[in-house]
Amino acid sequence: MRPKYRHGCGGSCGKKAGYCPQRIADRPETDDAKSRAGRRAVGLPNELVELLKSHREEQDRERETAGHLWRDSGYVFTTETGEPVNPNTDYHYWKRLLADAKVRDGRLHDARHTAATVLLILGVPERAVMGLMGWSTTAMAAQYQHITGVVRNDVAQRVGGLIWGSPDGK
Repeated sequence: MRPKYRHGCGGSCGKKAGYCPQRIADRPETDDAKSRAGRRAVGLPNELVELLKSHREEQDRERETAGHLWRDSGYVFTTETGEPVNPNTDYHYWKRLLADAKVRDGRLHDARHTAATVLLILGVPERAVMGLMGWSTTAMAAQYQHITGVVRNDVAQRVGGLIWGSPDGK
């Protein structure tokens, strides 16, 4: 849900309400998770932890530069003044990231499907996938995990190994 604002200046600033220096939030920037499964701890790869530490250092520099304009919003990713990132801005960053990576265009939500499918390819047990993805039912796997050529080939090799045996003795 996008935040919604109204003018705090009565409209005298000449800007849209969302850009008013005295804006007043009419709708919160975030909402509660849809279910208890949506509030969860996840493990992070060490490399990602290091990237997040670097990001925090950069954000500390931004806080210092912004001085009294900085707003401690409690978010990990913010504007240069500590404000929450507008979902529209996030959308444009996502589109630029896809273009720079030279991968097909997609919705940000499609990354969630990709993550679920990668967990399937890695052979992560369904119960662990449910916990990581915040799913309360196994039916969600059918919506998010997609059978890829890698998965089909792996299954075929395993079945072949069981029926005919494999060169490595499995």
